[in-house]
Amino acid sequence: MANINGGPQSFLELRKEESRSPISSTSMFEVVADDLQKLNQNLLSMVGKENPALVSAAQRIFGAGGKRMRPALVFLVSRATAGLVGLEELTVEHRRLAEIIEMIHTASLIHDDVLDDSDMRRGKETLHQLYGTRVAVLAGDFMFAQSSWCLANLENLEVIKLISQVIKDFASGEIKQAASLFDCEVELEEYLIKSYYKTASLIAASTKGAAIFSGVDRDMTEKMYEYGKNLGLSFQIVDDILDFTQSTKQLGKPAGTDLAKGNLTAPVIFALEREPKLKEIIESEFSEPGSLEEAIRLVKSSGGIERAMELARQKADLAIQNLQCLPPSAFRFALEDMVTFNLERID
Repeated sequence: MANINGGPQSFLELRKEESRSPISSTSMFEVVADDLQKLNQNLLSMVGKENPALVSAAQRIFGAGGKRMRPALVFLVSRATAGLVGLEELTVEHRRLAEIIEMIHTASLIHDDVLDDSDMRRGKETLHQLYGTRVAVLAGDFMFAQSSWCLANLENLEVIKLISQVIKDFASGEIKQAASLFDCEVELEEYLIKSYYKTASLIAASTKGAAIFSGVDRDMTEKMYEYGKNLGLSFQIVDDILDFTQSTKQLGKPAGTDLAKGNLTAPVIFALEREPKLKEIIESEFSEPGSLEEAIRLVKSSGGIERAMELARQKADLAIQNLQCLPPSAFRFALEDMVTFNLERID
């Protein structure tokens, strides 16, 4: 089928034409609900009981639940690929990988909140607001260390290297971001590299690691890596769009927070190409009253949001293409739904 420009219609365009209700995380993860339930039970036990402050912090973090998107991806890819090599059930390694991934993700969020001095995350007080910076930093450090220990015990050098690179990427992403604050010369490619380091690297490692433990061939594991990378980039771009389009109540933090701190994301980079006045305002670091609000208006009026949406859709389409190597199954369809679910946040 062709689109209005005469080219082939994308999978996502075809899905949009179907009469279907919006996807929820509950329905999307239903096929791995039992796996996620076991994961929730195991996460607290991974923290141990040696330090009461850490146990209290961990209970607050893991007890809050959450979508568990990254471990869900591990389970979905694991089950989508396991059948290809005759595995009837997930291995211990699959399950431990999901737990490690969630612990690394949680540790990175704790440290992000400290670095950004964020008071709220998803409408709730951050760990350092409740327990102080010292406990928050130590909790994040402990989770990184514990996840590294569990990773080493998997005794798979390829996966150890893969996940270790993710932890290095987190630091590289933060350094890149800090070095380019209020820099209006930042290019889209640099933004995508930083977004890979901060978001997509972990998601790509989750999906590739799952395929490695299933024992599928290298071509399949690389396709799963590319799926995770493209999904992760699309996810980050959508998050950066929502920073401009959602209310403070919806975001759980003030709208335009990234821009206010000088972190220039895709909507801003696109808007800078068309709006010279925006550059002046950003380089002044919003020194004039009302200048941040004016900058947000300029981003919206110059087409920055729409062009960022198109970029998110391009990465999403690539992610869908990466999944076509998998045979049809409930697990592959859930992986496709994950891509659509992400885009529905901006539709």
